[in-house]
Amino acid sequence: MPVSTLASASGTDRAYICSYTAAGQSGGNGAGITQARFDPQQGLVPVAVTAGPSPSWICFSANGRHAYAVNEISGYAGKPQGSVTSYAVDPTTGALALLNTVGAGGAEPAHCEVHPAGRHLLVANYGDGRLAVLPIQEDGSLGDPTDVVAPTGTVGPSTAAGAPPGSFAWSGHDGSHAHMIASDPGGRYVLSTDLGLDAVFVWTLDPDRGTLRPAPAPSFPAASAGGGPRHFVFNPDGRILYVVHEEASQIGVYRFDPASAAVALLQVVSTLPEGFAGSSFASSITISRDGRYIYSGNRLHNSIAILSVDAGGALQLVATEWTRGDYPNQVTLSPSGAFLFACNRRSDQVTTFRVDLSSGMLSFTGQYLPVGSPNMIGFT
Repeated sequence: MPVSTLASASGTDRAYICSYTAAGQSGGNGAGITQARFDPQQGLVPVAVTAGPSPSWICFSANGRHAYAVNEISGYAGKPQGSVTSYAVDPTTGALALLNTVGAGGAEPAHCEVHPAGRHLLVANYGDGRLAVLPIQEDGSLGDPTDVVAPTGTVGPSTAAGAPPGSFAWSGHDGSHAHMIASDPGGRYVLSTDLGLDAVFVWTLDPDRGTLRPAPAPSFPAASAGGGPRHFVFNPDGRILYVVHEEASQIGVYRFDPASAAVALLQVVSTLPEGFAGSSFASSITISRDGRYIYSGNRLHNSIAILSVDAGGALQLVATEWTRGDYPNQVTLSPSGAFLFACNRRSDQVTTFRVDLSSGMLSFTGQYLPVGSPNMIGFT
């Protein structure tokens, strides 16, 4: 995978932007992974581009020395699956050096995470809903999957009960579509969302065999029929879970027991302003370091929902901020929490906002980074 240098690699925060390419299942204008440095005065400054077959998500080892990108394609090594690429991260420049590429165990992988124990990579394959566990070798490269699991259930209704009036936000209720997989903060359980099955699944990972098994926990209550769970985030103490629902443009708030994985639905709140009608798709979700504010992207409404969090974990929508772009597939905070970035897929740019750490409000910095079909931005 060729790398072209664009600028100096010095800077405070290293950013890596994954873009959909023409090789991907959905097509796109991107070239692969754009490495940038973030300067509060200049914004995101491009450093290099690492070509790749439609990388849709990137994650890093705990020490930041290795990176893993899933490639949202449906054919690799003669099988109906996507692929996952491992990289060594240069400690000085942040440059990515290819280690190896393996099959993802399912089609069109959309998300990955390094398990907290550091020995396995967890992969969610959107195309066929399969979840894969890949062993991480001593040199940071990946082995073939040690386990591939296909969650079972009933496909949810195509019309989301909680969607705004007149909504045609129907996307994935035609089969199983795993959208995210990640551990709870304590590392005891693994959670995955399935947009098509309208479900959140809870698993345990056998660290020796590298296998997933359903956790012996009560069933996970749905926030609303046809809502389409997409992404989730925990509050800092790991006892409140927030799940964003794509087709309903809602966030489900759950109490989570880190010892048993038992959950209780506390609240369902819209990410759209009161009175909105028509179609919009909620995307990602991120939480401030102190747990006082949550931000979520609204695609088609093209806004960032700003929600305050009370002492019990309940949410209140306090404002929406225009992304200055089209179709924010992901909004996320900088490592310091002082800035927020919106990856505007259809307008081919990443926009930067300053965060008021006291009020949670956002102000546009005027900074745009042109990137073809950006899906997400990760930091190390």
